[in-house]
Amino acid sequence: MYFLVYCAMRVMGKREIGKLSMFDLVVSIMLAEMAAFVIEDIDKPLSYGIAPMLTLIIVQIGMAFIGLKSRRLRLMIDGKPTVLISKGVLLRDEMRKQRYNLDDLLQQLREQNVDSIGEVDFAILETTGKLTVFPKDENTSNGSNSSGSDSEDSSSSKSKTGKNQIDGFPNIKYEGLPLPLIMDGKVQDQNLEIIQKTRFWLKNQIQHNGILDFKDVFICSIDHNGKIYVSPKDDKK
Repeated sequence: MYFLVYCAMRVMGKREIGKLSMFDLVVSIMLAEMAAFVIEDIDKPLSYGIAPMLTLIIVQIGMAFIGLKSRRLRLMIDGKPTVLISKGVLLRDEMRKQRYNLDDLLQQLREQNVDSIGEVDFAILETTGKLTVFPKDENTSNGSNSSGSDSEDSSSSKSKTGKNQIDGFPNIKYEGLPLPLIMDGKVQDQNLEIIQKTRFWLKNQIQHNGILDFKDVFICSIDHNGKIYVSPKDDKK
């Protein structure tokens, strides 16, 4: 059964290993279950496991060949990629449809060596569950508007010494990853303590971005340079 499963994976191709879509995942699980069905009971003949495994392999290869000719079938089987960030703006409705929360997004951004959402131009959730990230160009990442990008009012201004300041406050100095200050309308007080700021200061920052209350903020974060990123909640829920 070991060699049969190994040969089955080889026959189905590298795609089965390198790209686990929903269909591929189901096939892999079923192959394992069929092999275990025979191994657990030595009194059962091998044909009880070999026959359904061969049938499944034929179905998988047949679907793969049909998918080469029909894009509609590929979309039905694998689904469509989902854009989560477009031109620096978080698409909250798409995240809700995929049941994809902020912690999932921040984790996958870190895996792509991206520190802040404000550095992202486009982010696409592939059908395999992998997040593809297109960072902003350095020339366009500064001075963008408040709808999900770094605001000029909330971003740090340069002093004569070249250090950053925010709205007259001293430069925020800390080492580490960008800190979320508001997540889904809830203020992260422990992170405000790290940068030694208050809710009053935070409210001023979001008001500069045209948002009146904390509950209207989807996410607000600050990086180690003092740059504020604010993304409002959608008006339509």
